[in-house]
Amino acid sequence: MNLNKRLSMQCVAAAALMICGAASAQSKEVTFAHQDMLVPLRTVMESGELEKATGYKINWRMFGGGGDVIRAMASGDVQIGEAGSSPIAAAASQGQDVKLFWILDDIADAEALVVRNGSGINGMKDLKGKKVATPFVSTAHYQLMVDMKLEGVDPKGVNVMNMRPPEIAAAWERGDIDAAFIWDPVLSKVKSNGKVIATSGSIGKKGYPTFDGLVVSAEWAAKNEAFMVALVKALARADQDYRANTAKWTADSAQVKAVAKWTKADAKDVPAAMALYRFPTATEQLSATWLGGGAAKALTDTAVFLKEQGRVQELKPNYGAFVTTVYVQKALGK
Repeated sequence: MNLNKRLSMQCVAAAALMICGAASAQSKEVTFAHQDMLVPLRTVMESGELEKATGYKINWRMFGGGGDVIRAMASGDVQIGEAGSSPIAAAASQGQDVKLFWILDDIADAEALVVRNGSGINGMKDLKGKKVATPFVSTAHYQLMVDMKLEGVDPKGVNVMNMRPPEIAAAWERGDIDAAFIWDPVLSKVKSNGKVIATSGSIGKKGYPTFDGLVVSAEWAAKNEAFMVALVKALARADQDYRANTAKWTADSAQVKAVAKWTKADAKDVPAAMALYRFPTATEQLSATWLGGGAAKALTDTAVFLKEQGRVQELKPNYGAFVTTVYVQKALGK
């Protein structure tokens, strides 16, 4: 074999190794869609601990609502995303190949219907003829419509407006809307000159609970199991730190500053806002209340509502197929 031919073959082999190496490096990258919910996960994002533990490059991308997150996942631009139970139910109903693998939070009282001072609204029945803003297909939208139905309010008589959180904040500031069903950081702003007449917690007690969850492309998760398990472990640690040291999560603490930074919230509002949520432990995640059955029921009930609203075309026979306990079990060594 002559020298030129040998060098040529060596170059081909080297190029092949570089391509394989690039492909391997590329596979250790994930785009994670987050929103502005005030949750302990933000401390994981700030610390970079997950990147260090896994060697993955994580592209943290902020979205204005769960519907936007689900659309980005459907397009393949995002592999993991934060979304409320309503957008997740919509994704499942549309047949998206996603799995709910972690309950980010039990919304409890962290979403609320706030009415402007002087609006003359004292209860759900007073919403007739009023302008009420909420992000459509969100958990807040779901509970707003459910509670109006439970209270005998005809939704056709209420001007329910589709707005993202920043748009609600601006509209409230201008005096363009009478009420809003929303979450923090906008919730704290509208509460300053308004009053709460219903919360996600009060409506949840009527049989319609909501939650925020983490969903993942099922195909991507299957190929990146080690990352998924490391992510769940990091989530569990962050939540445990909050539960064990809530009093230390003050406005000037590193944890709260991280939450404020990643959500664009005011640090002074974060501690009180976070106290409105509940963060299930890893063991509770596996219980019948959550991934062990309750989440699937909530998705089923929400999907029925979405179909009634014309937001989805068909219902799936089993919403449990879109929920997995695999990664929490492996993180717990089960």
